[in-house]
Order: sequence, then structure tokens, then C-alpha cells
Amino acid sequence: MTKEELLTLKVPVPDREILGKIKEAWNKVAKPLDGLGKLETMLCRIGAAQDCAVPQVSPRTVIIMCADNGIVEEGVSQSGQEVTLAVACNMGRRKSSVCKMAKIADAEVIAVDIGIHSDERIPGVLDRKICHGTRNFLKEPAMTEGEVLQAVETGICLVKECHRKGLKILATGEMGIGNTTTSTAVAAAILGLPVKEITGKGAGLSESGIRHKAEVIQKGLLTYGFVQQTGKPKDRQAEKERCLKILQCLGGLDIAGLCGVFIGGALYHVPVVIDGLISAAAALCADGILPGCREYMLASHAGAEPGMKDVLKHLGLSEVIRADLALGEGTGAVMLFPLLDMAMEVFKGSSTFDEIGVEQYKRHGS
Repeated sequence: MTKEELLTLKVPVPDREILGKIKEAWNKVAKPLDGLGKLETMLCRIGAAQDCAVPQVSPRTVIIMCADNGIVEEGVSQSGQEVTLAVACNMGRRKSSVCKMAKIADAEVIAVDIGIHSDERIPGVLDRKICHGTRNFLKEPAMTEGEVLQAVETGICLVKECHRKGLKILATGEMGIGNTTTSTAVAAAILGLPVKEITGKGAGLSESGIRHKAEVIQKGLLTYGFVQQTGKPKDRQAEKERCLKILQCLGGLDIAGLCGVFIGGALYHVPVVIDGLISAAAALCADGILPGCREYMLASHAGAEPGMKDVLKHLGLSEVIRADLALGEGTGAVMLFPLLDMAMEVFKGSSTFDEIGVEQYKRHGS
């Protein structure tokens, strides 16, 4: 896929008429109006994205992009790159945290090696390796243009295959030491956010470690000219190209692959669940590169990283879980699935007001 081919893709607009029909059906269920709150809104959006008046929340899977990041050379993490490989191997054995949770949530797991710094072929992990991790973005761009485009295309193709298999909804996850640094850098560059205010502890940095991490991110933004901007580029094409360039210079192969998953979700009418900051940064890139992708995104949880709320606010999304989650791997996104199951059980299986002989609730002013 060339840059021109990517940037000229068109995102279909979800069917607003279907969304209205689902909302009307919710209002007829014998319960208080909007009684299930954000879950009702989410199911309306899912159905509209799927072009289906009865939202489909299964079968489902979580796609986990695994990759290493060259920026760990700068001491931004308390762990070394060997941890990425170790956790990916555990995923391959279906023993990691997200695999345990996905089993309970009746979700398939697709773990992907898109850029682990190792020659090892990992049983149970899909080999889509583009290169052995990214470069240190303080020394050179994290990826070449070709690498970032290949990673995005990998994500799109995975969604295409999931759609062909009949999967109805996807969750996103990742594994890669150093990726809260890359995702924070990407979010700060795209949104023009103060780095010190949105840099978090990741997997457990000390206060001095957080300060150093913020300094590294700030230096990276200055290196490529991605400083705070008072306004967006004047034309949409320039904005698209800027988002792609930010992803290339500061991002990771995991973020780029997940960016492709969010784009693929929009292209193939498959709703995609955001997990924490890393997948949220990927979602931010996807909507920046192809405006409209956000209509196919679902927010699962607020996360513990301070930049998360800014990204979700920019995307116009609202999470349903607030538990200070910071585990990663897609665990928070997978948590959403049982909640959607319960909400769907109410939507499909509950009595209507007519059936129980009670007057339907009315909205004020209606």
C-alpha cells in the first residue's frame, strides 16, 4: 500500500436510521429510559456500524500487536526488551492475563508478532514481523515510511480476514516494552498537549523516571518539529499527512498495526474496542489519517495513564469502565464484552411495556 492509496481511502458513514431504530427499540423495553446508560448508546452505535438493526456482539476476538521500541535505549522503562518476547511467548501458550480473561469472555485471541526484537518464531503467535523493533526516535525516525505503511496495511488485512470469518466485533491489545512512551509522544504531537501533564508511570516508573520519560518525549517532539500548535493544518490533506508522519517518527509498529485495525474496522463495518493509551493513540492516528474512523470505535475504560482522557475526549468517546486499569494486552477491552452481552440480553429478551400492560415512559417534552 502506498501513502497515496492509504490517504485516499474513504470511510463509510454509519446508518443513522438504523441507530434511531435501535434507540426506539430500547425505549420500548420495560425499564426506565436510558436505564443502561452508556451501554445502550454503545449498542446503538454498534448496530449502526454493522448496518444491522439487532446489534451483533459475537463472535468476537482480541487482536494483540506485539513489538519492541528502540526508545527503550533512553531508559524510559524499568524493563528490558526481553520482556516483550517473554510475554508474547506466554500469549502463544494462551497463559497471559488477556488470554485468561478472553476465555471467560468467550473471545478468540489473535496475538501478532509485528516487530519483536527476536528471530524466534513463537508458537501460537501470528508471524507478521516487519522488522526487529523500531529505532530510537531521538536518533532517527522510529520507522521508515515503507515500514509504517506495511504495519498499517497488516492491521487492515487482519480485519478483512476477521470479517471474512464472520467476526462481528474486535478488541485491541498490545505488548511492547516502552510503548507508553511512544503512545504518549504520538498523542502529545497530534493533540498539542503539554508533555509533562500527560506522561504517566507506564509499568511502574518512579517520579524521577516519569520526569526523565517526559524529557525524552519532549526532545523527540522538538527533534521533528512536532511542538504544540495553536491551530490545525489549514487543509485536511495536510492534517492526514502530518498524522502519518507523527506515527512514523514517534510511534511503534504495534501502534501502526493497531491503527490499521481501526481503519479496517471502519472499512469493513466491524466495530473495534479501544483498550488503554497505546490502542487509544492508534485510534487517534487512524481517525487523523482517515477522518470518520471514530464512528466505528468503542471506548472500554479510562485507563491509568493521564493522557487517556484527552484522547477519548478528542475522539468524542466515553468509556464505561473506570477502574484505574494499567495492565495492557487488551485486558480492559476484553472486559467490555461481558457487559455488552448482559446489555444485549436485556435488549433482546426483556418484556416491552405493551406486554406487561404498563404505559411507556415518555421523555420530557415529548
